[in-house]
Amino acid sequence: MAKAFSRSNRIAEQIKRELADLLQFEVKDPRVGRATITEVEVAGDLAHAKIFFATMEDAAETVLGLEQAAGFLRGQLAKRMLLRTVPQLHFVHDTSIDRGFALSQLIDQANASNKI
Repeated sequence: MAKAFSRSNRIAEQIKRELADLLQFEVKDPRVGRATITEVEVAGDLAHAKIFFATMEDAAETVLGLEQAAGFLRGQLAKRMLLRTVPQLHFVHDTSIDRGFALSQLIDQANASNKI
């Protein structure tokens, strides 16, 4: 039976913290802007990591900027983390925040219509 908090989960959490720091202080690409790392999923063999991010700006431009910075980010992760191999980074726009906001607006509209 697998542990409740496996090695891949611990590595995913560390990658999330390190990437958030790197995006805030190291990456100078204006396309990346104010991207926020929401979740990291690391494959069981630690070869690939899926990075979910949210942004209030154009998601397509942000993905291009992040993909171009992926080599730099992976190199910095190699310096900061004690891993034999650093996973390849794949960036995916996370739309859950937008969907949550839209649902919240629908709930507010429904409540407002009930008060009438």
